[in-house]
Amino acid sequence: MSDQKRLFLVDAYALIFRGYYAFIKNPRINSKGQDTSAIMGFMNSLLDVIKRERPDHLAVCFDKGGSADRVEMFEAYKANRDETPEGIKTAIPHICEILKAMHIPIMVKDGYEADDVIGTLSRQAEKEGYKTYMVTPDKDFAQLVTENIFIYRPVFGGGYETWGIPEVQKKFEVTDPLQVIDFLGMMGDSSDNIPGLPGVGEKTAKKLLAQYGSMENLLDNTHELKGKMRENIEANKELGLLSKKLATIMLDVPVTFHAKDFELDQPDLPKVTEIFQELEFRQLLANFEKTFAVEATSTETASASNTTEIKATPKETASAGAGQFSLFGGDISTSEKTETVSGFTRNTAQTSSHFYQSVASGMATKLFVKNLMNQTSVCFDTETTGLNPITAELVGIAFSWEVGKGFYLPFPENKEEAQELIEQLRPFFESETIQKIGQNLKYDIKVLAKYKVEVKGKLFDTMLAHYLINPDMRHNMDVLAETYLNYTPISIEELIGKKGKNQLSMRDVALEKQTEYAVEDADITLQLKEHFEKELGDANTQKLFDDIEIPLLRVLAAMELEGINLDEKFLNSLSEQLNSDIKSLEIKIYTEAGEEFNIASPKQLGDILFDKLKLVDKPKKTKTGQYATSEDILSYLAKDHDIIQHILDYRGLAKLKSTYVDALPTQVEPSTGRVHTDYMQTVAATGRLSSNNPNLQNIPIRTERGRQVRKAFIPRSEDYTLLAADYSQIELRIIAALSKEETMINAFKNGEDIHASTASKVFNVPIDEVTREQRSNAKTVNFGIIYGVSAFGLSNQTDLSRSESKELIDTYYETYPKLRNYMSELVDFARDNGYVQTVLGRRRYLNDINSRNAVVRGAAERNAVNAPIQGSAADIIKIAMINIYDKLQAGNFKTKMLLQVHDELVFDVYKPELETIKTLVKTEMENAYKLEVPLDVELGVGNDWLEAH
Repeated sequence: MSDQKRLFLVDAYALIFRGYYAFIKNPRINSKGQDTSAIMGFMNSLLDVIKRERPDHLAVCFDKGGSADRVEMFEAYKANRDETPEGIKTAIPHICEILKAMHIPIMVKDGYEADDVIGTLSRQAEKEGYKTYMVTPDKDFAQLVTENIFIYRPVFGGGYETWGIPEVQKKFEVTDPLQVIDFLGMMGDSSDNIPGLPGVGEKTAKKLLAQYGSMENLLDNTHELKGKMRENIEANKELGLLSKKLATIMLDVPVTFHAKDFELDQPDLPKVTEIFQELEFRQLLANFEKTFAVEATSTETASASNTTEIKATPKETASAGAGQFSLFGGDISTSEKTETVSGFTRNTAQTSSHFYQSVASGMATKLFVKNLMNQTSVCFDTETTGLNPITAELVGIAFSWEVGKGFYLPFPENKEEAQELIEQLRPFFESETIQKIGQNLKYDIKVLAKYKVEVKGKLFDTMLAHYLINPDMRHNMDVLAETYLNYTPISIEELIGKKGKNQLSMRDVALEKQTEYAVEDADITLQLKEHFEKELGDANTQKLFDDIEIPLLRVLAAMELEGINLDEKFLNSLSEQLNSDIKSLEIKIYTEAGEEFNIASPKQLGDILFDKLKLVDKPKKTKTGQYATSEDILSYLAKDHDIIQHILDYRGLAKLKSTYVDALPTQVEPSTGRVHTDYMQTVAATGRLSSNNPNLQNIPIRTERGRQVRKAFIPRSEDYTLLAADYSQIELRIIAALSKEETMINAFKNGEDIHASTASKVFNVPIDEVTREQRSNAKTVNFGIIYGVSAFGLSNQTDLSRSESKELIDTYYETYPKLRNYMSELVDFARDNGYVQTVLGRRRYLNDINSRNAVVRGAAERNAVNAPIQGSAADIIKIAMINIYDKLQAGNFKTKMLLQVHDELVFDVYKPELETIKTLVKTEMENAYKLEVPLDVELGVGNDWLEAH
């Protein structure tokens, strides 16, 4: 390595934006509801640079107040920029606080951009003999590159590339990096709103530079140009020169490079630790400690046969080349190490004291079970051969009832021997007095059901508990362990490898590793339970947990194990009919288009609709430049163009065929001959259940073909029939009751058609004179109000104009004034408290309710109205499901509850029990929760789901 000193200048906002958008599909939200994506993304990049390069000198450069000089030159400079996302605005103070704690200088000057600060400092450092690396993805910095100044660019997929003079020459096809300014001036920059020369793009700019060398030389020789090009450039000479000035990075910002101030110094470790702890950056803290060679305190190690007992172990002194390094040349003293990493040193199985033991068969197992039965609360976790609980076999079960300790019982592969072992554990699982703790207990309950074992007694599921505490956060154990316990569990991939054909089975893993992995899961879950118990009380959701979510867990397990019968022959027939329908639509579309093309290709479709047929004067385009053909855009045009409606119909049928008609038969479980959906309790923040593998809640019911899919779901045999029980307009009934809107309440109490009743009032006509169209429009508003429908949205869903839609919504609110007041009260409550809640106290946290961004704030306000209504409906049907299940069990009925689809329940009814079950179901559903408005349930019976519905 050269002895020449190196300075790294970090373009702060460029890396902050890059980090923020790297997490845009999966934002990092901590337990306080804070979006930490931008902070985490930036810090990951900064630490990566430090680890890779070990710079002598480092600074982070920020913008402040924009470029006063450029705005003075050109008022529209950067005027087209979108408002900075809220998640970035709130991140900046935290990033600055971390940088100060790391003793990294923040270089910023009011009225100047970071580009100018970096340009000025790099030139000053060069004069003092430094090599400067500008850490940024921004190509504009290429103009600053010299023999001693480089761009250090993060690249897609990880890693960095360094741009020196040769790289800039190749990239921009110039002889001197300074010509990059001319290049940018000629072609302009849409992101900065630099106009450039009209008609000059990237290729033309490179061609002109190769010929003329500079903007000025080009403008002096425009007589050599031809046609429109000459005309455009001659008419815009001043614009070209202005664009070059705007693109020029300033080198005279009043900042000074003092080498001593820029030295990479030892960070304030306690302060950084405190900040990271506040932000809940567990893995990032470990990364930080590794980057700066922070060591754990040392104690002894010990091991025994079939036992894993680990205490925090000493590490060798880190040195360059050993995987870690000290940036400061000297070791940190032991006392310093202990103090600076207090609470974070034992963050894995390797650094945490624990005692995990496998239990041998025979007498050891008998003694273990005897000890197990003396406990009052035990966490357990099953290890199996796969993720499908219906086919998975037990490999082992881990148990823990004391933090840091636990046991593992490996199961033999022989099924009879495995059943013998589970029989020894049956008294524990079926004990009513021992509490069972687990993470995603529904899976374990379903696995044990295969062995004819029922899990009885009080349950505590950490995944469900956290869902009630923080519904918008992820709930998998690894995330919970890192967030709440400062602990990173062993990855399953460490044991069995990544997904794919080479992945091992858990049976292939050595017993010692099985023990360590499985018992760690039980131990961590036990610790999470102790943490969440208090938080459930603090969030006032303990009763919801005990009375609704935990009992429902058992109900869902039983429903999923039961599954539903499928008529595969009917689906095969329907698939053939769909093929015919799709082919017919294809012919119509090709005829209307005047040619054949790939209808499924957005690009080809866009070209046909907007270039050839010119259906719209100014069609929207995507970021890639092709025409936008999404469903919302096409739906808006469907009323006026037959080809658009045919395309939408084509898409709908193609999706129906691939997603359901052809896919459902492949999802029949061979061992049962039935379809077993998986109900997820912890996905929808409103409290609604979601259905997966297959998703039976999204089967389209608004089209004839979509409804026919339901015909494929049939009873188990001729002795059974399907019963569908559906809450009628439950969300409208809830909003009427909670808002205390008497007009609407009375309409429900009198058994009136609520949509006709609403139409009668808003259109001021007698109820018996309400037209079909008026009722339809009133229905759209009734349901749309819950979701914050706008005049624009209503006009899209009806034949009304936007002004007519606005008038209808205004009249609606005048008719139901208490409804509007209630909605305003919900928004005000959310602004004051940060959440709204359902009738049972289920909370929906709304972190953006006070956002300065109107679009973001508007979405939160709509959720503030929708969540209590939709969530209350979800709570009520959950109560009904629990009560019905308990009655079916107590009465020893042969009838089984099979499906829940939003406001509907489906039962496989033993025919001799039908009348009893109809009464039972209707009574329990209508009395699940008492509102001022009566709940109404409609029942249907049939030989398939469609007929019953």
